[in-house]
Amino acid sequence: MNNWTRRDFLKSSILTGSAAVFARGTVYGAAASKGGSPNETIRVAVAGCRGKGAQHISMFHTLSNVQVAALCDVDSTILDREAEKLAKKDAKPATYRDYRKLMEDKSIDAVVIATPNHWHALMAIWACQAGKDVYVEKPCCHNVWEGRKLVEAAAKYKRIVQHGTQSRSDEALQQVFQYIREGNLGKIKWARGLCYKPRPSIGKTSGPQPIPKEIDYDLWCGPAPLTPPRRNNPKFGPVHYDWHWFWAYGGGDLGNQGIHQVDICRWLLGEPKLAPFVLS
Repeated sequence: MNNWTRRDFLKSSILTGSAAVFARGTVYGAAASKGGSPNETIRVAVAGCRGKGAQHISMFHTLSNVQVAALCDVDSTILDREAEKLAKKDAKPATYRDYRKLMEDKSIDAVVIATPNHWHALMAIWACQAGKDVYVEKPCCHNVWEGRKLVEAAAKYKRIVQHGTQSRSDEALQQVFQYIREGNLGKIKWARGLCYKPRPSIGKTSGPQPIPKEIDYDLWCGPAPLTPPRRNNPKFGPVHYDWHWFWAYGGGDLGNQGIHQVDICRWLLGEPKLAPFVLS
């Protein structure tokens, strides 16, 4: 049994609450007062501030006894944009482009990771080593080996780590799935997860594309090969979002939206193990 302090409990509740917010639009587990004791204020850093990361920043800022104390992004335009948003709310987070520098900040209690997939496990492991708790967006890793190392790091450094399959924090789904699994609708024989979303073109190109000056592309690539992008979406440009469809960084839509549907199926079936790969 863990001998948790009140501060440990608050961090666990806040990390779990972050998933619940996106699942139902309601905050759970936060302390009652925004102006509580500084010893009970959890200082959170968000790494990856575009898209989902920006949503995390906005949500965490509304939580009681939570301070968005730092932001980290390799794109200076996005980093400045989110810092300015917080400044208008009387918040002054520290800003970092290099995640390694963020890890040196001993005042940070927990890190929220919403970067491209190939960074997830490594950033989460570094956070554990630095004594910080973690909420890491789905998928928690780029491959199974990385995921196992993250599990080992969380245990070794005694850190709270939550993975961003936030449907599991939805109280309504918890009740429905319990009802089904109790046999009230008959025996479950199989489950199928479906999601249909439009995916626009990544932008046809004739070769490698130049990197926008505001992006530190070396840091963006990190553990992936340092090769120039060969895409240029009119909306996202040559770097952002469409990395999902390249194996060096993402896992296609199975590791993007599909992970939620697969997780819900496994949850409903009560299946804790990975599914075997069957070639036919």
